[in-house]
Amino acid sequence: MFIFVVGLNHKSAPIEVREQLTFSESTIGDALLRLKSEKAIDGCAILSTCNRTEIYCATTDLEKGLTAVRRFVTQSGPLEINNFANYFYTHSIYDAIRHLFRVAAGLDSMVLGETQILGQVRKAYQIACDYEASNSVLNTWFQQAITVGKRVRFETGIDQNPVSISYTAVELARQVFESLDGKRSLILGAGKMSELTLKHLCANGVSTVMVANRSFERAQTLANQFGGLAIPFSEMDTYMAEADIIISCTAASHYVIRKSMIEKVMAQRSEQPLFLIDIAVPRDVEPAVGTVKGVHLFDVDDLQNVIDQNLAERRKAASQAELIIEQEINKFLKWLNSLFVVPTIIALKSKGESIKNKELERVLAKLKNLSEKEQNAIGALASSLVNQILHDPITQIRHYASSPEGHLYSEILQNLFQLEVAGQKHKKKKNVEYSETRSQK
Repeated sequence: MFIFVVGLNHKSAPIEVREQLTFSESTIGDALLRLKSEKAIDGCAILSTCNRTEIYCATTDLEKGLTAVRRFVTQSGPLEINNFANYFYTHSIYDAIRHLFRVAAGLDSMVLGETQILGQVRKAYQIACDYEASNSVLNTWFQQAITVGKRVRFETGIDQNPVSISYTAVELARQVFESLDGKRSLILGAGKMSELTLKHLCANGVSTVMVANRSFERAQTLANQFGGLAIPFSEMDTYMAEADIIISCTAASHYVIRKSMIEKVMAQRSEQPLFLIDIAVPRDVEPAVGTVKGVHLFDVDDLQNVIDQNLAERRKAASQAELIIEQEINKFLKWLNSLFVVPTIIALKSKGESIKNKELERVLAKLKNLSEKEQNAIGALASSLVNQILHDPITQIRHYASSPEGHLYSEILQNLFQLEVAGQKHKKKKNVEYSETRSQK
């Protein structure tokens, strides 16, 4: 059984190409059923996110399986077959295993070490199971990938250092307050960055959300998403004293928060700290605000410095993660190659036994005067000859089973001895092109 993946992602194709091949929750089930109906596909799963669409398959005939997926892709969108060379990547056997493991670990993501992708891999696998599109090989592959993703995060902490502006802002707030449970927040501006920051704040326990924006209607829309309160932009200074965390991200061309304003706010807060993050460019907050006692002020450059340090930490963790992935690949590959090797050994022994029995029957039919003891001696000799002849090939194929090329040695043995192996299709001549093998790395 061969495994492979065909896909495109943020590195191989621009957004205008990626958006031509996407599968929503409402369409992915039918897509899986269409793909599974292909005779060459024994199992399949589709991972479709904003940054990638990947089709994972198991097949007994790699060449026919790839052809079936290419046909499926061209039938699923306006993409033409020649776009494969330009935008699609294809990985098989070792490289396919490595690719899915790296995806699940967050090493192939736009943001190194992101956590969301592991849940997306798990969901893609679950949907494949729900629609009975998977098979035993694909099941084991995805289950192992999910295990790898968990292990990488647990052992390396690759996802512990925030690398987005909004999440880093919230993490800095946690450092100031230790816990955000019950804290009150005021957001100035109602754009995308404000929304992302609010999501992280609420996820970390912030109890009160206030939103001020020059467009009161937009402030209401954003506040309603989080069960918060919209306030007129002109009255924001009235509410500042009630906030523990102020995030400012407006489109103003001048300072909207000045030192004199914050001095009045702090006088009302009884020395309670105020955390203030200025995400806007140009800045919303007068730099002198940071000199006010009890105020913790950070701007975009401060956040970027933290992000750069965290990215460096994630890169260190990624190096450790690659070692973990190599270990897991070898374990999975050994299991996968056993699916080729064990049936091949059984078929080889069976063929040797069949030839032995046929020739014994022919010879003993001519030697009718032999005693039972003599017949047994000839039979033992024949068995010994067959076993000795097959000993080295079987020993070697077992040895190669744990290597990345184990499946190739099995195929060669099947072709040399013309073995019929259940669930595997041998070819009289090699016509499957393995474009990516471990030796090319």
